[in-house]
Amino acid sequence: MKVTKVHDIKKTDKKTLTKWLRLMILGRMIDERAPNYLKQALGWSYHAPYAGHDAIQLAIGQVFDKKTDHLFPYYRDMLTALSAGLSTEEIILNGISKSTDLASGGRHMSNHFAKPEWNIHNVSSCTGNHTLHAVGVARGMKTYKHNGVAISSQGESSVSEGYCYEAINGADREKLPVIFVFQDNGYGISVPKADQTSNEFVCDNFVGFPNLKIIKCDGKDVFDSMNAMITAREHAIKHHEPVIVHAMCIRIGNHSNSDNHEWYRDEKERADAKALDPLPKFKEELIKNKIFTAKDIEKIEAEAKAELLEAHTRAVKAPNPTPESIWDHVVPDAYVPQKYTDGTHSEAGEAKKFIDAINGTLKAEFRHNPDTYIWGQDVANKEKGGIFNVTKGMQQEFSKQRVFNGPIAEDYILGTANGMSRFDKKIRIVVEGAEFADYFWPAMEQMVETSHDYWRSNGAFSPNIVIRLASGGYIGGGLYHSQNLEGTLCTLPGIRVVVPAFADDAAGLLRTAMRSEGCTVYLEPKALYNAKHAMTVIPEDFEVPFGKARLRREGTDLSIITYGNTVHFSLEAAEVLAKEGFNVEVLDLRSLNPLDLDAIVATVKKTHRALVVHEDKVFAGFGGELVGVINENAFEYLDAPVKRVGSTFTPVGFNRILERATLPDMNRILVAARDLIQY
Repeated sequence: MKVTKVHDIKKTDKKTLTKWLRLMILGRMIDERAPNYLKQALGWSYHAPYAGHDAIQLAIGQVFDKKTDHLFPYYRDMLTALSAGLSTEEIILNGISKSTDLASGGRHMSNHFAKPEWNIHNVSSCTGNHTLHAVGVARGMKTYKHNGVAISSQGESSVSEGYCYEAINGADREKLPVIFVFQDNGYGISVPKADQTSNEFVCDNFVGFPNLKIIKCDGKDVFDSMNAMITAREHAIKHHEPVIVHAMCIRIGNHSNSDNHEWYRDEKERADAKALDPLPKFKEELIKNKIFTAKDIEKIEAEAKAELLEAHTRAVKAPNPTPESIWDHVVPDAYVPQKYTDGTHSEAGEAKKFIDAINGTLKAEFRHNPDTYIWGQDVANKEKGGIFNVTKGMQQEFSKQRVFNGPIAEDYILGTANGMSRFDKKIRIVVEGAEFADYFWPAMEQMVETSHDYWRSNGAFSPNIVIRLASGGYIGGGLYHSQNLEGTLCTLPGIRVVVPAFADDAAGLLRTAMRSEGCTVYLEPKALYNAKHAMTVIPEDFEVPFGKARLRREGTDLSIITYGNTVHFSLEAAEVLAKEGFNVEVLDLRSLNPLDLDAIVATVKKTHRALVVHEDKVFAGFGGELVGVINENAFEYLDAPVKRVGSTFTPVGFNRILERATLPDMNRILVAARDLIQY
């Protein structure tokens, strides 16, 4: 792509050149001083020096417009952050992890710079994954006709990550205003570029993308880098197309303070890298062209040193985070139901199917909030609405802009949801995370990312997303069509996990999730979609609060604590036991995280015996957590050990005989219940 030459040594005014030189000098001083903080036990235990990337980082920051753009810097982008407007003190506060650090209040690694109020985003340590978030923000820009650009910066080696390819593919297909900056220094820690890709320039891996523009520049040259970034931004905004800026840099020092490049770079290579240092080259060019004298530069250096020392003095006096602050900003406040405060009702009327409850609630909430969107695999194509037709009719009513298909790339689906929710707090996004819950595993890295965004940003950003997953078995699906994920998902602080078992709860929990801030994983037992026993009356605008279990059957002899598909087996078993003279209580948890501890303790206190039943494997399943909760909080009320019923510790077979041998059923519950009652 042809670059417009806006700047060169003669075209650029002295005031601008002075600003650029000052930033480069100040940035390098901070970069070189950072390791001393670790030596003095003050912090900055992770530092990735940027020396050799000076020109492209200066350009990224100068082109970024804090009023209109969103910036996703990576861990080496110290000068980018400084050039974008962060103060020296703000950079140091991040480095030494103070509570006043803008990026995270000391919660995230040093060298991860951010300023949320300017849309300079706190990105993960999982390298390159923020490309998906930049694409999501750009989708928001295009949707709301916003005149800005998302800038994603990374090293060339992280482009090897699959989600980076997915991000660029998606931005190209959707024609989104994103600039992907590849800062190419030839190494991924100690791994040379030749071990990453067969092309000399990793950007050449994308030459076949029809809507993508590619610019190559010298990331060590201020003017070449500045012109490349200006051209990229103008093109991305004018044409709503993504641009790759591939900047050739040099890494002068170690990858980080935990690396020693002498182990894999010989003396000549290290000397050659130092000889290409952009900062002295820029100084020489300014002196050669008689724009500055050596004394002028010395004066700027003295001023920068004084600023650095003043910032250091203030930063080291800043407060540290307090131990109790770990509990702040784990999960944002949920929507509080206004009418059905306990998530129950006694209304009469026509019973509706579980699947219709979800479909109807989605449509109702889309009408309620025009800033609601849904996408996923196969969710909207003419008359079809997903594998199970849960989203049937939505695209016809709400348009392709609000209801659309994502590519078959689960981390792209979730990662761009995270990104688009960053564009505006009012946005609510529902994603069908995978056609079956079992296929969600490629998105687990993005799930982890989403789970700690609110905590990691110290409450500055919350991904407002509902992740719908069709989970569980009993449909003869076999591998990748019968799995339960709650045992894994509930290990992640920062997300909610709910599992409705009846149509009214399906509607009520979904409504609450879609109106709440934060991320909710909404597990749909797909065997219940059209099951008669899951049908109920659904009041208009029914709501179910998070963390509130529902007593499905009262009893005195035994408590069955359950959720999802096994609620129905448990109720059947209770009826059989009633004919035998035993009165069994059935508690439907509905919400796994948060958990209704009070309801669990109350039922155990009442019956003195507890049977935990769920569909997932007994070994390492969520039931183990429930047993632990009961033992810790209700042990003195127990007259028998807590037992569990669940799946065998095997995969789920496709043949119905194998499936029945694996999954729990009413008979297994009966056997366990009788043993407990007679204990």
